[in-house]
Amino acid sequence: MIFDKLKNFKIVFDSAEVDCPPVFSSGDVVSGRVVVELSEKSRVDSLKLHAEGFAKVHWTESRSAGSSTAYTQNYSDEVEYLNRREVLLQADNGEATVLAAGRHEFPFSFQLPEETLVTSFEGKHGSIRYWVKVKLHRPWATVRKIKKEFTVIEPIDINTPTLLAPQAGTKDKMARAWYRNFGQVSVTAKIDRKGYTPGEVIPVFAEFDNATSRSVVPKAYLTQTQTFIARGTMKQKRAVVGTLSGDIVGARCRETWHGRAIKIPPVGPSILQCRIIKVEYMLKICVDVPGTSKLCLELPLVIGTIPLHPFGSRTSSVSSQYSVEMEWLRMSIPEQPEPPPDYCSVVTEEEAEQRNNTGVRQTADDLSGILERPLMEFVQEFRFRPPPVYSEVDPNPQPLNIRPRCMTC
Repeated sequence: MIFDKLKNFKIVFDSAEVDCPPVFSSGDVVSGRVVVELSEKSRVDSLKLHAEGFAKVHWTESRSAGSSTAYTQNYSDEVEYLNRREVLLQADNGEATVLAAGRHEFPFSFQLPEETLVTSFEGKHGSIRYWVKVKLHRPWATVRKIKKEFTVIEPIDINTPTLLAPQAGTKDKMARAWYRNFGQVSVTAKIDRKGYTPGEVIPVFAEFDNATSRSVVPKAYLTQTQTFIARGTMKQKRAVVGTLSGDIVGARCRETWHGRAIKIPPVGPSILQCRIIKVEYMLKICVDVPGTSKLCLELPLVIGTIPLHPFGSRTSSVSSQYSVEMEWLRMSIPEQPEPPPDYCSVVTEEEAEQRNNTGVRQTADDLSGILERPLMEFVQEFRFRPPPVYSEVDPNPQPLNIRPRCMTC
């Protein structure tokens, strides 16, 4: 049969490195070739290429309209970022072209839009994908189609005044039981900047003031929130991607973190410019308060793609002061770390109630389906797997012979 003449039909992108698929950004030229290999002479009507890029979201929710009536509500939306067509082979007179037996290569090249694109993304309720599709039309034969995706990573430079600005905050909560106050717990925290890249270490400076009669344990969590938007409704998926545990703070005592570090795993960059999909990060410094809900202080983060410039860029004294300790910490991560907790164990009762009242649906899923398309070196390795988890080691352990500073002293 005629379709048996086609031995090989594939798309090959031009890449500077062998066996390493290219990564593009807005304004780049995407080039490659379509390979057609025939076992014998064959007639071809046309060979056409179609490059596309879409952000799409979709999910369903069950609705009850009475005791015995139920229906399913569908939510979906999409945004187009790329739509380019190109004819690789077609005779001007409309007749079929005869190709000899053997290997034929048809080069293609097109430029991505100059306006800002959105980084490739795979999530539970949506995705951002770019691909090239080729159709081979032959007389009296089924149309053969092939499709190959490529990755787009839109640069986020953290060397900007907004992302280099320090982030700080203070929060407190009163411990109560049966209408009786047992004292107050407060937390003050600061990080040297807002923007980081995967693999970097965030030094956390914090002070925990425990005025209650019970001991508390401070912890820090790095969280990721994926938000999907369709028809004015939001669907969110949250996960903890990094953790840091502190020392016990005794009753009526104060504990200080002098740059305790939490490492950022190879997660994907923040996505903030898409209308229907957003990926945001947060550093949460939390304390379990006896007799009441968890006390959590949130510091927003932006995960970028262009790291901090070692020279010629403003750097804070905090990052310079602890650069040696950061390098040491990078080599001290255990080979088999403990997994981070679920997001539901981090969020406070007040936050959960507030989000439910505002109509934002949240899920306490594990790390499955987390952002699968991180930076250049992580694109293929982590494409279909969640990022690894980390359990950090305190680079500044407190000597055993020094007691924490107490308020009663």
